[in-house]
Amino acid sequence: MFRKILIANRGEIALRVLRACRDLGVPAVVAYSEADRDSLAVRLADEAVCVGPPAAAKSYNNIPAIISAALVTGCDALHPGYGFLAENAYLAEICDQVGIVFIGPRPEVIEQMGDKARARHLMREAGVPLLPGTPSTVDSLGEARQAARRIGYPVLIKAVAGGGGRGMRVARDDIELTRLLPLAQAEAEAAFANGGVYLERYLDRPRHVEVQILADHHGHVLAVGERDCSLQRRHQKVVEEAPAPGLPRKTREALSRAASRGAKAARYTSAGTMEFLLDRDGQFFFMEMNARIQVEHPITEAVSSIDLVAWQIRIAAGEPLTVDARAVEPRGHAIECRITAEDAERDFSPNTGVVETYVAPGGPGIRVDSHLYAGYAVPPYYDSLLGKVIAWGQDRAEAITRMERALTETVITGITHTAPFQRLLMADPGFKRGEVHTGFIAEFLARQGHPDAVGVTGPAVVAGRGGDR
Repeated sequence: MFRKILIANRGEIALRVLRACRDLGVPAVVAYSEADRDSLAVRLADEAVCVGPPAAAKSYNNIPAIISAALVTGCDALHPGYGFLAENAYLAEICDQVGIVFIGPRPEVIEQMGDKARARHLMREAGVPLLPGTPSTVDSLGEARQAARRIGYPVLIKAVAGGGGRGMRVARDDIELTRLLPLAQAEAEAAFANGGVYLERYLDRPRHVEVQILADHHGHVLAVGERDCSLQRRHQKVVEEAPAPGLPRKTREALSRAASRGAKAARYTSAGTMEFLLDRDGQFFFMEMNARIQVEHPITEAVSSIDLVAWQIRIAAGEPLTVDARAVEPRGHAIECRITAEDAERDFSPNTGVVETYVAPGGPGIRVDSHLYAGYAVPPYYDSLLGKVIAWGQDRAEAITRMERALTETVITGITHTAPFQRLLMADPGFKRGEVHTGFIAEFLARQGHPDAVGVTGPAVVAGRGGDR
C-alpha cells in the first residue's frame, strides 16, 4: 500500500477519497486553491497544500503545481478524483516519470479512450455493438454529407474529444448538416483545442445506461453492475439509478459481458465506466468509456456493498481484485440526486453565497456525500455541485419514497439549490413508472411550462467527462 496520497481535487469527491484513504490507513494530503482554503476536505485532511489561486487553470488544472505539491509533501501516489485532470494522459505520464503512482489507468489507455473515434474503432474490433457512424473524423462538408446519407438521417455530430454536449449537434437533413457541422467543429476547437468531429446515427429518446468496471493489473476484469443515467438536463446528469429500471436480465447480462470485453480490449486497469445507449427495442450501443471514478458511483456501492474508491486505490497499489462475482448481483435499488447551486425558477442559473444553515437528511437507507457546512462560502469558480443524496430501498418504490423523504428533510439556506426541483421529479408519475429516457426532463419541463424547456428537447446524450465537470 502507498505511503501517502495526494488528492488533486475539491468538494465532495475530495472528501470521498479522503475517507477511503482513512479506511485503508493511508495518510492523505488535500491539494486546494486559495478559494477552497476553508473547505471541509482541507479542514479534515491529514495535510493540505495550496496549489494556486482560485482559477482552476492556475490551481487544480495546473500540472506543475500539482506534481510539485505531491513531491514536496512526500506523496508516492496521486488520486485525481473526477473532472479537472482525472482523464489527463499527460498528468499520468508525468506522474510515472517522477515516480508517483497515478491512481487511474495508464496514460496510453487514457489517451486512447479519450479519443471517441479511436475508442469506437477499438470497440468495433472487440465485437462491442456500435451505432452506425463514420470510422474516423470527417474533414469536409462533402465527406460529411456522403457519410450522413450512408448512415441515414438524423445523424449526431460529435466531437472526438471532451464531452458535456459541447461540439454536439443533431442534423436531420443536408441543410441542417451544412449549417451545424462548422458550428460543432468550432465549438469543439474552442472547448478542447481539437475541432475533430465524427458522425453517428441519432437515436430518438434513448436510455443512457453505463456499466461500472473494476480491472486490476493481474488480468481480472469485473463488471460491477449497471446504472441508468437517462435523466439529464442540457447534457448534464441529474438523477441516476442502479440497477437500471425495467431492464430484462438477459439485456443486463449482455451489457456486462460487452463492457468487460471492451475493458479487456482496452487493457484497462482501475475503476472505469463503459457508457451505452439503449434504443426502444432494447438494443444497446457503445458510446464511450470514462477512465475514472464517476460522480454517481455511490449508487453502485449501495447495491453491491463494494467500496469502489478503496478498490481503485488498492488496484493502483498492485493488489489483485478479490471481489466475489456474487457480490455484484444487485441488492435492492438505489437512486442518486445531484443537488446543485442552481435556481430552477430562473432558468437554472448558477448562484453563489454563504450557506447559513445546512441540515443533511438521514434515516434508513440514506447516504449524503457533500462538502457543505453552515458558514461555508460557495465559490463562483467551479462546478455547482453541492452534494449528492443517495437513497437505497429493498425495491425501486421504496428507494423513491425514501428519496422523497430525504429531499424534504434537506435544509440548505443562504443559497438557492435544486432539491425542490428534484422533489418534483421524484413525484412525477412517468418517473415512478420508470419511463425514463434522455429527453425526459426536457419533456417534464415542457409540461410544467418552464422556459428552460425551449430548445432543450433535442438529444441529451451525456459524455461522462462533461457531466462530471
